[in-house]
Amino acid sequence: MELLQEYGLFLAKAVTVVVAIGVIIGLVAMAGQAKRASKQGFIQVRKYNDDITNMGETIENLTMDKFQLKQRRKAQQKKQKQELKQAKQEAKKSKVAKEENTDDVKAQHYVLDFDGDIRASEVDKLRMEISAILAVANKQDEIIVRLESAGGMVHSYGLAASQLARIREADLNLTICIDKVA
Repeated sequence: MELLQEYGLFLAKAVTVVVAIGVIIGLVAMAGQAKRASKQGFIQVRKYNDDITNMGETIENLTMDKFQLKQRRKAQQKKQKQELKQAKQEAKKSKVAKEENTDDVKAQHYVLDFDGDIRASEVDKLRMEISAILAVANKQDEIIVRLESAGGMVHSYGLAASQLARIREADLNLTICIDKVA
């Protein structure tokens, strides 16, 4: 009986050690995958129009009574239906316009943030963002870069400048807004 008790205790210890080693190996593997995934990065696309619309609706809710709000909502729904019809028509026109290479397509504005440091470490991120935009941009589109920089190494910022030169070479409008400079 004592032998079975000792054997059970040994088995419990062995299982505990194996599980602990398995958990450690799993955590190391997950950390390695997270590092690989973070190198690739991602691009977040956000429509600023929606933010402005939401702020306007909040103000309307606070300043108008129920009757005015109801009338306003009905008018907005009617306007949205009309805009949807117009957008469908424009989509058909833009398809033809792209084939004919005309400038009837609505201009898009892309906003990029560049937070520079001494080594201009965000240059790779900027390069990827610019590459993604250049893949879809039309001639009338504009790229707006919000620049925040404390200054840094000349060669690193030269690389950042060469990325911005790619936009100019693609014959797109480029606007740089300087928020902070050393």
